Amino acid sequence: MDPIFEHNLLQTRRHFFGSTGLRLGSLALALLAADQRSASATRNDTRVFPPLPGLPHFEPRATALIYLHMNGGPSQIDLWDYKPKLQELFDTDLPDSIRMGQRITTMTSGQKRLPVAPSKFTFRQHGQCGMWVSELLPHTAEVVDQIALIKTVHTNAINHDPACTFVMTGSEVPGKASIGSWLAYGLGSESNDLPAFVVFTPSFPKTGNGQALFSRMWGSGFLPSRFNGVALRGSGDPVLYVQNPPGVDAADRRRMLDTLAQLNQRHFERLADPDTLTRISQYEMAFRMQSSVPELVDLSDEPQHVLDMYGPQVQTPGTFAHSALLARRLVERGVRIVQILHRGWDQHFTLPTALKNQCDDTDQATAALIKDLKQRGLLERTLVVWGGEFGRTVYCQGKLTRDDYGRDHHPRNFCMWLAGGGIRGGVVYGETDDFSYNIVENPVSVHDLNATILHCMGIDHERFTFKFQGLDQRLTGVEGAQVLRSLLA
Repeated sequence: MDPIFEHNLLQTRRHFFGSTGLRLGSLALALLAADQRSASATRNDTRVFPPLPGLPHFEPRATALIYLHMNGGPSQIDLWDYKPKLQELFDTDLPDSIRMGQRITTMTSGQKRLPVAPSKFTFRQHGQCGMWVSELLPHTAEVVDQIALIKTVHTNAINHDPACTFVMTGSEVPGKASIGSWLAYGLGSESNDLPAFVVFTPSFPKTGNGQALFSRMWGSGFLPSRFNGVALRGSGDPVLYVQNPPGVDAADRRRMLDTLAQLNQRHFERLADPDTLTRISQYEMAFRMQSSVPELVDLSDEPQHVLDMYGPQVQTPGTFAHSALLARRLVERGVRIVQILHRGWDQHFTLPTALKNQCDDTDQATAALIKDLKQRGLLERTLVVWGGEFGRTVYCQGKLTRDDYGRDHHPRNFCMWLAGGGIRGGVVYGETDDFSYNIVENPVSVHDLNATILHCMGIDHERFTFKFQGLDQRLTGVEGAQVLRSLLA
C-alpha cells in the first residue's frame, strides 16, 4: 500500500484544511512569530520559559512562590484560633444556634451527640504583634512578625479530594489548571536549567492519616502540558533516569536530542499538534536537568549553622526539612514556584498525639525557611503560603477525654498564613465565633486568597484568562473575588 495515500486517507478534516487551504494563515503566523523572536532577541530574552506578553500586569512584590500545603486539614482550634472559653464547655453539646443545621460529614452525622472538645494545648502570645500561637508551633511562633494570619478562610467542599482540588485549582471539578501551572504559564521562569514549577511530596509521621495526593494538584489542566509541576522524588535519584546509562556520555545525548528535535519539529510543522512542542521543550529541559539537579541536591556548600537551623532531618532526602531547604535553593536559582505537599494532617481520632507529631515534623523547618529567606534577602521577593484544604470541628469525633479526642472536617472556617513578598507581617485578619465554627468578621474565600497571591506576583486576576471550552477560564472563577489589600505591605 502507498504510505502517502494511507496518510491522506486517515488524516482528519482539521489536518486536511490545516495543510491546504489554511496554509496562508500558517505563513502569516510564522511571520508574526519571526517578528516576535526578533524583538525578543533585541531584548536578549533567551529564557526557556519566558513570560506571556504584557505580564506581569504591574510591578510585582513577589517573583517566586513557595506553597506549603498541609494535606488533610490542620486543626485551627489546636494551632491558631485560640478559644479559651471552650474550657468551660467541655463535653457539652454543640448548641443548635451555632450549627444552624449546617451539613456535616457521614463520619459524625450518625453520632448521638456532638460534644465540645476544647484544645488541650496551651496558647501564648508571641512577637511584637502579640499573635496567639499554640505550644505545638514553638519555632513558627518566632517568626509571627513576618506572617499575616488569616483565621477566616472558607471553602465549599467537605471531603479531601474535592477540597484539595478546589484550593489548588479554584474548582472542585478536575481538569482545571493548578495555581502553580497558572503562574508558570503567565510569568515563566528565570531559570533555564530547572523547571518553572517544582513539587515535593515529603514523608510524614507514621501516626498521620495520609490522604492520597493526586497529580491534578500540580497539573496544568487545560494549559499546555509543559506547565505541569515537576515532582522531585525523595529517594534515589530526584528524577528518574537523570543519569545517563553506561556507555552514553553527554555529547552523545546532545547529538541524539538535536536529531530528535529536528524530527519532532517536522512533525509539528505537518500536524501543528501543540503537544509536539511540549515534547521538544521537555526533552531539552530533561537534558539540562542532568547537570542542574545533582548540583541542586548537593548540600555540601551549605554552612553548618544553616543546616542546624532546619533541624536534624535536613540531610535526609524525602523529609520535610530537606524539601524546605531545597525550596530555598530552587527559588535562589530562579525557579518560579515550589510546592511542598505534606500529608498526614487528617486527625479524626487521637488528634493530640498525631497533630503533635505532624508539627514536630514541620515546625522547625517552616520557621527556618522564613529565617533563611530573610537573611539572604530573598523573603522580600518570595511569597510563602501555609495552609490546608479545610479545618477541623470543635466537636469531638469518637470518644472524648480531656487528653484525647478527634475532630471531623470543617470547611466553614480554617486558618492559613502568608509571609514575604508584598505581605505585611504581624497581622491577624478575620474573626470566628467562640466555637471556631462560624465566621463573624471578614470572611475569605479560596478565590480571595488566590486573587491576593496573584496580586503579589504582579497579576490582575480578572485579566489573567485562558480560553477553554468557549469560556475565558480564570483561577479565581466567575463568582467574584477580592484582593485582601489590608494584608499588603
